[in-house]
Amino acid sequence: MATDKIQNLIELREKARLGGGQKRIDSQHSKGKLTARERIEMLLDEGSFEEMDMFVTHRCTNFGMDKDKFLGDGVVVGQGTIDGRLVFVFAQDFTVFGGSLSETVALKICHVMDKAMKVGAPIIGINDSGGARIQEGPNALAGYAEIFERNILASGVVPQISLIFGPCAGGAVYSPALTDFIMMTEENSYMFITGPKVVKSVTGESVSVDELGGAAVHSTKTGVAHLRAENEQEGLATIRRLMSFIPQNNMENAPVVPCNDPVDRLDDALNTLVPDNPNKPYDMKEIITSIVDNNDVLEIQPEFAPNIICAFGRFNGVSTGIIANQPSCLAGVLDCDASRKAARFVRFCDAFNIPILTLVDVPGFLPGTGQEYSGIIVHGAKLMFAYGEATVPKVTVTIRKSYGGSHIVMSCKQLRGDFNYAWPGAEIAVMGPSGAVEVLQAKAIAAIEDKEERAKFIAEKEAEYRDKFANPYQAASMGYIDDVIEPRNTRFRVIRAFESLKNKRLTNPLKKHSNIPL
Repeated sequence: MATDKIQNLIELREKARLGGGQKRIDSQHSKGKLTARERIEMLLDEGSFEEMDMFVTHRCTNFGMDKDKFLGDGVVVGQGTIDGRLVFVFAQDFTVFGGSLSETVALKICHVMDKAMKVGAPIIGINDSGGARIQEGPNALAGYAEIFERNILASGVVPQISLIFGPCAGGAVYSPALTDFIMMTEENSYMFITGPKVVKSVTGESVSVDELGGAAVHSTKTGVAHLRAENEQEGLATIRRLMSFIPQNNMENAPVVPCNDPVDRLDDALNTLVPDNPNKPYDMKEIITSIVDNNDVLEIQPEFAPNIICAFGRFNGVSTGIIANQPSCLAGVLDCDASRKAARFVRFCDAFNIPILTLVDVPGFLPGTGQEYSGIIVHGAKLMFAYGEATVPKVTVTIRKSYGGSHIVMSCKQLRGDFNYAWPGAEIAVMGPSGAVEVLQAKAIAAIEDKEERAKFIAEKEAEYRDKFANPYQAASMGYIDDVIEPRNTRFRVIRAFESLKNKRLTNPLKKHSNIPL
């Protein structure tokens, strides 16, 4: 082959790698942002990236666009590996027409998504785009719809992860919203349907970009973002870590890594961690980090609805999803946000064959008109539905309180919990002693006029109720609790339970799909 043709290929590749040109690359760097290819190189194993469709250019001739073309046309797509495991990636290139979506940009993204579905590999999308390319009109809109449809069909089949490393507004937000996890960065990262200018013109409300859709808003208030990083480098490193906990597709089991942490390791501190006073808080994260392999935990949505914890950890090397009430925040109650946060995490774990450990310390659902008007009934039902539908191995440990409807929702035996354990101080009842005595002894209490005698009577009845009902043994006597375990032995009992369930086979009734309360 003529050397001039080979040289031409080399030059074309170099030109394509420059995207919109060095000036625009420098502009990207001046904003503290990496280029599309730099992001991909940092995300994937060194030297593993295989780029596709490098020479694609747009087809638009409107508004003089036929005179302004760049190789690759605004998105870099291809395949590579993370820790040796295949993934497909696309990264919008802001240096080319602001990363805007054209017909051909959409075709390139759909190309890698189709390949990922064929071979059963995760899809990672890096978003940094000004939105639809206005010059292409309905072609750009159709391109978005093609991507959305693939997001929908890939849901529950291969993991989908979105990184927001720049603007993501208007219709563009729906592709990340359809994926399993969204990562945002502190600076340069925002998501919203309508921008500040439109909000101002329509509602008269003045709001900044960050206030409307910045990383802090979506990490703490809306729950749209699952992970937040200080910068792109930290964000990419976190995604590599996340990938180590999840399988390639819905036909594979959760990843297993060599474990050097003894299975039977005891932690005596757990025996005294929970206060004797049932109204005194403690940090559930101390229990989680104590019992997982090497204290290694990756929390999901840590700043949103912190009264419930959703995290990945490992038990004897096996990736496991962990859901736990957090007594140090709102006493660990379930509210609307906590319910939907946990429900979505349970459904992800179930979709991708990741066993679920539930640690329970829940006094009930948060009362009040605010919660009722926000639909706590439906949101609580989401969590119940998710647990009841899940067919993966499920182990539940009741640490302290487990009252009423919240007891049922938190992976009880009747929602097909495989192993349900309790610590000796666990209280499993319809309600706490105080509320129960108010109901059961209402007439007797009203009949006592002396305040001191009334207080003494209530205290006696609460103690009597606690002895009879606010303990794990009544539930254990009926088979609802499989065993009452010593706290320091929790790690060993959880691991042994999961090992006995590794060949679990359970299927739901044949149906087109369920109708989860939304």
